[in-house]
Amino acid sequence: MVHATLRMVIPRERRGEVLQILNPMAERVRLEPGCLACNVYQDVQDARVIMLEEVWGCPTEMERHLRSEQYRNVLLLMEMALEPPVVQFNEVSRSTGVETIEKARLGILEA
Repeated sequence: MVHATLRMVIPRERRGEVLQILNPMAERVRLEPGCLACNVYQDVQDARVIMLEEVWGCPTEMERHLRSEQYRNVLLLMEMALEPPVVQFNEVSRSTGVETIEKARLGILEA
């Protein structure tokens, strides 16, 4: 599984334009083969910060997406950023949920 994030600081006057492009794109990406999630976030502390998060079941499908015309639009949006965008691709070999919290809490209580 690959967890991809893109964090951009966008000029306030361009934020609406960027969101109008990213939101419908995220809806389409969610339907692509291999896509497990695709979300757009806006930072509550700094409205200029927009983040695109994608989760892919396999690297091959993600790479196909990165070569797409649709992702070319993301690259163009990155050029609007006020500072260099932060791009990360994390390969995840294991994932857990609430059970990790439960185990940790039990460890605290047992100590």
